[in-house]
Amino acid sequence: MKEGKIIILSAPSGTGKSTIIRNLVGIDDLRLGFSVSATSRLPRGEEKHGVEYYFLSEKEFKERVERGEFVEWEEVYPGTCYGTLLSEVTRVTHAGRNLIMDVDVKGALNIKRYFGEKALAIFVMPPSKEELEKRLRERSTDSEESILKRLAKADFEMSFAPEFDTVVVNDDLEEAVNKTAGLIRKFSE
Repeated sequence: MKEGKIIILSAPSGTGKSTIIRNLVGIDDLRLGFSVSATSRLPRGEEKHGVEYYFLSEKEFKERVERGEFVEWEEVYPGTCYGTLLSEVTRVTHAGRNLIMDVDVKGALNIKRYFGEKALAIFVMPPSKEELEKRLRERSTDSEESILKRLAKADFEMSFAPEFDTVVVNDDLEEAVNKTAGLIRKFSE
């Protein structure tokens, strides 16, 4: 069985990255699989260990970081870490599936550096800053303060786009999905 590859998607909030990924998952020939992330936070509601996340104590999380078991990780809030275990990457790729990862720009570039040519880093770009702001406002899920924070963060994130292997502009969802699917097919040949 042919080993799968690693597909990394990163984008500013509101760009449509999650929607693109949801559409890609339904395309059988892409052979996409997901890894389960690890976190040092406690489970919420009905979340189960090994399903939504691997729930680790802060001490265990940091010990596993020290042992080099993560391909990327970040302390998002003091004492609350999230990351991707190397064992999860190999679980998916050794099963012949292409691992699709939805991560922030720093995590994406760290994963790309870790795996080199075995990984394809795709940056999903909004058609314009104005369109991104329009999309964030139309979602009606964020306060004005939150929208302004997301827009400021988007400027920072978009400055990393040249460091990715390729950029897909999400001006039209169907076109963005088709272009991304084509990139994945070509990469996994």
